[in-house]
Amino acid sequence: MSVVNQLASRLNRNDEEPNIELAHTLANEENHAGIEEIIENLSSKDKKVQHDCIKVAYEIGQVKPELIRKYAQTFIELLKSRNNRLVWGGMTALSTITEESSETIMAHLHTIKSAMKIGSVITIDKGVLTLAKLAAVSKENNDVIFPFLLEHLENCRTKEVPQHSESTMLAVTDENREGFLNVLRKREPYLSAPQLKRVKKIYKTLEA
Repeated sequence: MSVVNQLASRLNRNDEEPNIELAHTLANEENHAGIEEIIENLSSKDKKVQHDCIKVAYEIGQVKPELIRKYAQTFIELLKSRNNRLVWGGMTALSTITEESSETIMAHLHTIKSAMKIGSVITIDKGVLTLAKLAAVSKENNDVIFPFLLEHLENCRTKEVPQHSESTMLAVTDENREGFLNVLRKREPYLSAPQLKRVKKIYKTLEA
């Protein structure tokens, strides 16, 4: 049976549970043919099917990223889509396979940055996470990416500072730690009490 028939929209469901279940089944069975079908249907003429398929794809990535790593280029192309659901879904998928597909993703740094510049909140959140993971792969990557992440932290909306700092922390090294902490200290006066609490946890983690 075609895996497409197990998607939420094909089952006349308005929730994501069938998509999550399908993702876990495909991952557990390492069903490469089924996963290939999901990826192919990211370009389906039916938008609902597209949306279901990107959900299935990144849910697979969260449990077994190696099963979707070869589709990194496909997810990068989604970042250029006019369909916002595919853009942030593509970025979410990339954030799950960054370590496995770092060379491919690194080659398209400009595309990721461009998508973040005009993207939705989720696109930006997952973009920061993707870049931080990418920067953590090697010193060469870090030297290129970390300044961009710092600039982002300096200018992002106040309510985004805690989450984006937590993501960026993945790329913090002995060399760039002080610069990272300086940016957070500058943002401190504008943070609410709960936001500041999260940032102070970062300080503790880095001091440990």
